Amino acid sequence: MEQAPVPYQRILFVCTNQRENNEACCADRGSAAILEALKSRIKALNLTRHIRVAKSGCHDVCAKGPSVMMFPDHVWYAGVTSDDVERIIQHAIRDIQPNTAAV
Repeated sequence: MEQAPVPYQRILFVCTNQRENNEACCADRGSAAILEALKSRIKALNLTRHIRVAKSGCHDVCAKGPSVMMFPDHVWYAGVTSDDVERIIQHAIRDIQPNTAAV
């Protein structure tokens, strides 16, 4: 096992969990599109080496989804829509230091 610092300044985890039996879930509320919009925007800003956007499993707050969690900030966004993507991006990039990324 190797241990190293996290190679990103921020990580956005987008719940894309699909539940069975027609239970409420982020996947049924458009979380895949939100994930792709966040990834696309970070790529357009040329910040993929500084901010990681990743799909995740269930955040266990399905009734309030789609949800996005931002680390290391410990911020949780609930009820996210495509209209919220830019606001999340602006929060994520607010203090990014491009010359300090390890990746």
